[in-house]
Amino acid sequence: MIFDHIGLITTEKQEKEDWVESTRVWVTNPKTHPYKVEWLRYEPDSPVKNAVREKPHIAFQVENIDVASRGMKVLLEPFVVEDFVKVGFFEAPDGVVVEFMQYLKDPNKWFQK
Repeated sequence: MIFDHIGLITTEKQEKEDWVESTRVWVTNPKTHPYKVEWLRYEPDSPVKNAVREKPHIAFQVENIDVASRGMKVLLEPFVVEDFVKVGFFEAPDGVVVEFMQYLKDPNKWFQK
């Protein structure tokens, strides 16, 4: 497991936001933030509910989401973003929201664009 970023929720438009249609959220690229922060701005009609939409999260790169998330409560079933990364959101026993990211392509090449 490798630390990737922290995700913070905002209602203010951020520079260089990207649109994620499946979750109807605007996100920034944490790879370009000096402290690895990903800003998330949810549209009112986003299907994302519960702690994923209400709390910050911490994200880790993992080799296998199913293995990494064993024993954790599923908050948002894993889904694929642009054939690039599979992500899922889970709740740790202490209530922390965790995002596991299983890269399907080399993240270094993706984030150079």
